[in-house]
Amino acid sequence: MSHNEHAIANEQHVHRDDTGAKMGMWLFLFTELLLFGGMFLIYAVYRFQFSDQFRVAALELNTSLGTLNTIILLTSSLTVALAITAIQKKNKFFAIINLVLTLFFALLFMVIKYFEWGSKFEHGIYPGSEELLNKQNGEVLFFGLYYVMTGLHGLHIIIGMALLFWILILVMKDKITHDNFVKMENSGLYWHLVDLIWIFLFPLFYLIH
Repeated sequence: MSHNEHAIANEQHVHRDDTGAKMGMWLFLFTELLLFGGMFLIYAVYRFQFSDQFRVAALELNTSLGTLNTIILLTSSLTVALAITAIQKKNKFFAIINLVLTLFFALLFMVIKYFEWGSKFEHGIYPGSEELLNKQNGEVLFFGLYYVMTGLHGLHIIIGMALLFWILILVMKDKITHDNFVKMENSGLYWHLVDLIWIFLFPLFYLIH
């Protein structure tokens, strides 16, 4: 096999690997959508049954913090997209800056969520608490769904942060470059999904009143 033929064969192999990796990520994202889709369906059923009590419970949430976190996550979606564009244009420095910004916004989101949950715990509103169990069934269900769905979303944020930190290390070590950025692209897709899920969670819990 000549040098050119070997290079072409190698390029085709890399292309097949990249295609497989992208298809694998889309399949994984689909299963994630099914998971949250099922939860949204459960939410919709209970919301229909206890609409007034859901609205009363929603008044307990801090809409300002929810709005701030929405802005933060939307901004992080922009920075991760800018990082991918930068690496495609061989601008390693700009890619690193935007990945660091994305991680900063993700951490900021989790810090705000920590204080938000902490405030609820201080007021005795948490799963199994006497304060919560004394409320009406619809309110108990609302907060049960709130903790499960936002908690699961928070777990996805932590996983996404770990992924993006790994990508940042690979970019710094030149393991991800302008002609080898599928891992970064897939991590970006995952991050966009995490943001998309929050876009649905925010109005369902914070804006129904």
